[in-house]
Amino acid sequence: MSESDGIDDFLDNGMRQSLMIASRIAETLARRRQEAQRQQEHLDSQAAQEAQSRLAAERSSALAVLAAVQKDEWWDKAQPADIATAHSVAEGWKDHDPAAFEASTKIREEVLALYGIDTHDVGTDTAYLESGIATIATEKARLDELARSQEEAWKAAAEHEKAVQLIAAAQAEELRAQATKLAPEMERHQVPVEYLANPELAQALQRAHNAKTPKAAAAADADIKERLFLIGKDGINGPDIEQLRIETTANINGTGESHFNDPQFVKAAKEMHEAKLLTEGGFTGSQVALMEQRYERAEKELFSRIEGVGREIVNRVTGNDSTQFKDQALKAESASAAGYGSAEHHAKFAESLENTGASEAQIRGRLTAARSEGTHPSAAITKGKAAAKARKSRTGASVGAERGRGGLSR
Repeated sequence: MSESDGIDDFLDNGMRQSLMIASRIAETLARRRQEAQRQQEHLDSQAAQEAQSRLAAERSSALAVLAAVQKDEWWDKAQPADIATAHSVAEGWKDHDPAAFEASTKIREEVLALYGIDTHDVGTDTAYLESGIATIATEKARLDELARSQEEAWKAAAEHEKAVQLIAAAQAEELRAQATKLAPEMERHQVPVEYLANPELAQALQRAHNAKTPKAAAAADADIKERLFLIGKDGINGPDIEQLRIETTANINGTGESHFNDPQFVKAAKEMHEAKLLTEGGFTGSQVALMEQRYERAEKELFSRIEGVGREIVNRVTGNDSTQFKDQALKAESASAAGYGSAEHHAKFAESLENTGASEAQIRGRLTAARSEGTHPSAAITKGKAAAKARKSRTGASVGAERGRGGLSR
């Protein structure tokens, strides 16, 4: 064997070893590539499964939200934010799920019918949709409340009218029964049935019906004539509060709005008003109560009430009986009395008489009587019993002498 043959063998062996090593390296790399590919495929499959799971969960949640949209009771309670949310969900899923498409159609129909908004114009702008629904819902609620209030008012008015009719029917029935009972007295005095609504006249007729003696019958007949005269002047219901307020304020110093909250003051004002009318009509009263005495009693009651109300107000404010108030009241009364009988006083008195509807002749007569009477009305209530008795003895024209600023006259 030659020397060259050994070298060739060495080279062949080295080559074979290199090829074996390269083959092993290539095989290792191939296995690694296969393993990496398998791992990537596994990761891709896992990610796809997770994505599919998330998609299924989101679809389930969306369908749960949209399921309520198909129920009418949901729309009765749904708030603007609820509707806007359902619209957003339906718009996002309508191309991927038939149920979401149906919900989207339902939402469009209901929103258009209830609020006049077309969701096709809104698109995916849920904030705009919520704001529009809230504005229209607020206005609709206001109009509904207004309509409800009007309906309640109409029902209340109808019930009130029904109650008034029932009361009127009951009163009419009562008047018919009373008219049947008092028919002789009513016929004798020519009293219409509707006049029985005046309680004072009804009581006078009842007294005439129950009278057992000529004296009692005569007194009742006199009361009936007075009441018929007063009804002719003031109507069946008598003077109203405003009429009494104007007249009393003009005739009695110190009269204020608050006094007419006192029923007894109103009653006294009415009695003085009626005494004045009866005197002007020529009525002198009975021996039991002359017309001037009736007027004086009413006048004294009014002054007493004025003083009492004033004291009550001061006591309520100060918490005690204020001597200062009494002094101020005496000073005010003195100032008023000082001006009594002056030209300015008589001018105001004449103006007040014109407001009562008295004729020019009556006004002149009453002014003449007032000028002859120099005593302030407040002094009249402090006079002794002797002065009162002196008035009782007067007869004829002197009975109607002027008393105070707008007192009696014949």
